[in-house]
Amino acid sequence: MVEDGGEEEAEEDSGEMPAATAVPPLQRCNGFLPGKEAEDGARAGGGERAEAEAMLSAAGGHVETRLSRRRLAVLAVFSSYSLVNAFQWIQYSILSNVFAVFYGVSFTQIDWLSMVYMVAYVPLILPATWLLDTRGLRLTALLGAGLNGLGAWLKCGSLAPGRYPLTLAAQAVCAVAQVFILGLPSRIASVWFGPTEVSTACAVAVLGNQLGTAIGFLLPPVLVPNTPNDIDLMAHNISIMFYGTAIVSTLLFFLTGVVFEEKPKYPPSHSQAVLQTVPPEDYSYKQSIINLFRNTPFVLLLISYGIMTGAFYSVSTLLNQMIVTHYEGEEVNAGRIGLTLVVAGMVGSIICGLWLDYTKTYKQTTLIVYILSFIGMLVFTFTLDLGYLIVVFVTGGVLGFFMTGYLPLGFEFAVEITYPESEGTSSGLLNASAQIFGIVFTLVQGKLTTDYSPRAGNLFLCAWIFVGIILTALIKSDLRRHNVNSGIMNLDVKAVSSDS
Repeated sequence: MVEDGGEEEAEEDSGEMPAATAVPPLQRCNGFLPGKEAEDGARAGGGERAEAEAMLSAAGGHVETRLSRRRLAVLAVFSSYSLVNAFQWIQYSILSNVFAVFYGVSFTQIDWLSMVYMVAYVPLILPATWLLDTRGLRLTALLGAGLNGLGAWLKCGSLAPGRYPLTLAAQAVCAVAQVFILGLPSRIASVWFGPTEVSTACAVAVLGNQLGTAIGFLLPPVLVPNTPNDIDLMAHNISIMFYGTAIVSTLLFFLTGVVFEEKPKYPPSHSQAVLQTVPPEDYSYKQSIINLFRNTPFVLLLISYGIMTGAFYSVSTLLNQMIVTHYEGEEVNAGRIGLTLVVAGMVGSIICGLWLDYTKTYKQTTLIVYILSFIGMLVFTFTLDLGYLIVVFVTGGVLGFFMTGYLPLGFEFAVEITYPESEGTSSGLLNASAQIFGIVFTLVQGKLTTDYSPRAGNLFLCAWIFVGIILTALIKSDLRRHNVNSGIMNLDVKAVSSDS
């Protein structure tokens, strides 16, 4: 592990960032600290601000901002174990017919192996974000990676028909791990990366999860072909997948312990430098939650993000059933279509991240991507049953490019309009909304698909995505973090006012 002194010397030699950068004086903000509400106008000149100003003035009004080389390793390791967690989420759904035969259960019970991820997230997100805010990034990362490995090893004990309860319990452990994973991309990006790369870093962190879903669509159908007449062979094939996942997740847990640190020695941006002047005792998690729900733009984003991401979860979970309904025996191609959907989305995520870093047009980009996702969903819906798999590949790719590309946009937009509230808290609430909508959408779309047709289920999603477009258009764009990083300090940057 690189020591701080060695890291500092190496970075000076590399010239990654100027040795010292002026942090805009805090008195030009309104002075309200994270998690604290404005009580009255007199408080603007009160003790908390004076204390923060004193910490800045101790260095002559300047605080060093510098990029750490370790940031790339942190991002790579996080993306990798997030990948494995997403792989474990989708590995059952893409083989729903295979696992239904193997465990002797219904398709609905197999769907619950995916939906348990969504169910676990909702009650656990508040404790998880509290842990992130009070105990820090490193502990949260270790919990996510450790539980991910534990769940993978428990699955290795369910390699026999009749052990569905054990595989469900193992998947539930992986679902708990997910709670400590999904809220980290924006926190890692903000704490470790500079203002010109923060959106791209967040997109890459989200991309790891998407890549796991992509591999989960592609690899399981290859490793576990449908052999309903030979259960022993099926069990052997499943064991290869389960043990391989367990070994990789264990290795990544140890790498997390080696690579992850709480934060770099020097803040990477002005906004982080300002936040680091806040004494920990001045932070109130409860008040932060209250402030976020009083922020009207964030509430609108919370609902619209939940709709879009919940629709993506539902499509991913039910893709196998939709494909084999119209193309019998095409389980492998169903996986490939899922792969196409997610890989296209990965490209969309990176392009959107780069675009945001370059333009900072958060609302405009989010709204355009939302509209194009709606169009993509309509096209996918009305071409699914034409009888041409190549058409489904193309329309699935277009849908994935925009629908999956939206995910990092929501994270970064939320951080901008809620700064200086915790990135982990805002991201956690966005993900909780996505899980709630995902559960409802999966159950309703699954019922419509089974009782009527895949088109009925997809039209249900189209209607909700249209609602999301309207909500996104109503969001007021107030780029608070960008204003701090740009030195525009007269815009009343604070911990979310109640009249936002």
